[in-house]
Amino acid sequence: MERLLLCLLCIGVALRAQICPKRCVCQILSPNLATLCAKKGLLFVPPNIDRRTVELRLADNFVTSIKRKDFANMSSLVDLTLSRNTISFVTPHAFADLRNLRALHLNSNRLTKITHDTLSGLSNLHHLILNNNQLTLISSTAFDDVLALEELDLSYNNLETIPWDAVEKMVSLHTLSLDHNMIDHIPKGTFSHLHKMTRLDVTSNKLHKLPPDPLFQRAQVLATSGIISPSTFALSFGGNPLHCNCELLWLRRLSREDDLETCASPPLLSGRYFWSVPEEEFLCEPPLITRHTHELRVLEGQRATLRCKARGDPEPTIHWISPESKLISNATRSLVYENGTLDIHVTTMKDTGNFTCIASNPAGEATQSVYLHIIKLPHIVNSTNHIHEPDPGSSDISTSTKSGSNASVSNGETKISPDKKVVVAEATASTALLKFNFQRNIPGIRMFQIQYNGTYDDSLVYRMIPPTSKTFLVNNLAAGTLYDLCVLAIYDDGITSLTATRVVGCIQFTTEQDYVRCHFMQSQFLGGTMIIIIGGIIVASVLVFIIILMIRYKVCNNGGGGHHKAAAKVSNVYSQTNGAQAQGAAGAWPSRGPSRTASRAAESAPRARLPRARRPALPGRTPAPFLLLLLPPLPLLPLPPPLHPTPGLRAPRLPKS
Repeated sequence: MERLLLCLLCIGVALRAQICPKRCVCQILSPNLATLCAKKGLLFVPPNIDRRTVELRLADNFVTSIKRKDFANMSSLVDLTLSRNTISFVTPHAFADLRNLRALHLNSNRLTKITHDTLSGLSNLHHLILNNNQLTLISSTAFDDVLALEELDLSYNNLETIPWDAVEKMVSLHTLSLDHNMIDHIPKGTFSHLHKMTRLDVTSNKLHKLPPDPLFQRAQVLATSGIISPSTFALSFGGNPLHCNCELLWLRRLSREDDLETCASPPLLSGRYFWSVPEEEFLCEPPLITRHTHELRVLEGQRATLRCKARGDPEPTIHWISPESKLISNATRSLVYENGTLDIHVTTMKDTGNFTCIASNPAGEATQSVYLHIIKLPHIVNSTNHIHEPDPGSSDISTSTKSGSNASVSNGETKISPDKKVVVAEATASTALLKFNFQRNIPGIRMFQIQYNGTYDDSLVYRMIPPTSKTFLVNNLAAGTLYDLCVLAIYDDGITSLTATRVVGCIQFTTEQDYVRCHFMQSQFLGGTMIIIIGGIIVASVLVFIIILMIRYKVCNNGGGGHHKAAAKVSNVYSQTNGAQAQGAAGAWPSRGPSRTASRAAESAPRARLPRARRPALPGRTPAPFLLLLLPPLPLLPLPPPLHPTPGLRAPRLPKS
């Protein structure tokens, strides 16, 4: 019996060693299994973890990444702790098999972004802890699979915004921690449906204001009525550069304990505690229009830009009212920018009148009028304009037909089809001839507008032409470029008495390639070939000049050879005493026998060397140094024989000093 128990014990230990990774501790609490691998110095997730594990703790290790196979087939896992590692990358769909996971702790790692597939498959996740990472980006669809969250902690990161639309749908969320980030805006109504929210922490961000959300008002009413205690809902917004004006008056009126929130602006309230500022000091400045366009005159069909700039506290919002007393919004012909500028792309005679600029904020509003005068273009009356047809309806003039509904025109060739209302009859490298081929006329046409742009340029080019035109030549096109072109009719709507537009037709065409013409060869020849020819002539002239000099020097050298030989035979006689040159036989001293001086000179004569004869230079010219390098060396002249004392010839006497 003892042997049987010992065998069973050995088998149990062996099985336990097989299912529990090395260095880890496995706790089998039937029917659950917990694998504890915290603080074990692991560099990666152990591959032999039991797939039936319910709780897995891998905190305080050195894991750098999460791979797809690390948690594969671990559908029983409920709690996963990966805190305080060095995880910087999570493979897409790494948690896809964890459909029963309730808590995921990834805090204190090195994550920089959460993509759309990082948290995929975690449909039952309730607690997501991502604080103390390096997050700068969270995809707008990253939280689509975790809408059942009850706790979301994104504190201590570098986030400027989060997917607010997904947060708005987390109806079970009760704790949201966003503190110590760089969030500067919270959309209005984000927390409207979060009825279970009990804690919101936006401390130490860049928020200038908080939206007056019903969540805060509801908590205030419930706390006042005594249904819940005031401490049930916790809102922390300290450490933000709050702009204490009338927009935060609702927050000041909440009943809560004094906290350390301070005002950063306006200057009169800067540095003061938020809850100590009286309500009457939360003021706003009414808008004041500082600059605006007084009057503008433009030609019919041209672009008109009306400017209006205002200041106030808070920043005022600017709207425009048309001469028909209608609010102008972004439409086919008009665009209102955030800075208050109204841009009318195509003006008509109906636009003549006073446009009103309205600047408004919570403190009030201000108005100014801008007069726009449209100069009418001359129009030729056509009898066909009196034909009454049903209302064609208005359309967006910025619509561009790039889907290829109309057959494209390649290489500048177009086949005119009766179904096409606009065709390109002829296209060259820089021009295109348009023809309008529509059967029925639009009543009340004031003009046609042509819009086109090229493949490499997204900006539209506008051309206005009279309503009687059937052709139009488009100039200044780029060679070998695909163009999208639309023709629009601007007409008076008889029902609404407004100016409307309608697309007559759109087409695509390609301009011809601009090949290099033959007439460019002449300029290239004159510009490059002639320079080479002239340079060759100069080099050849220099070479000929050098050859002539060499020949001349050679001839002169050969002609003077006989003279050198003759000169070698007649040598100059110098005195051995003072080096004076002899003046000939007639001037010699009379012979008185050899003297001591003559004898001494005769003894030393064989050891004396006469100076070498110099080479004759060219007559009247000195050769250049660089020519001497090219010439062959000249032969040396023979030395004269040594002088011997002549009998009976006495050496000259030196005068006594």
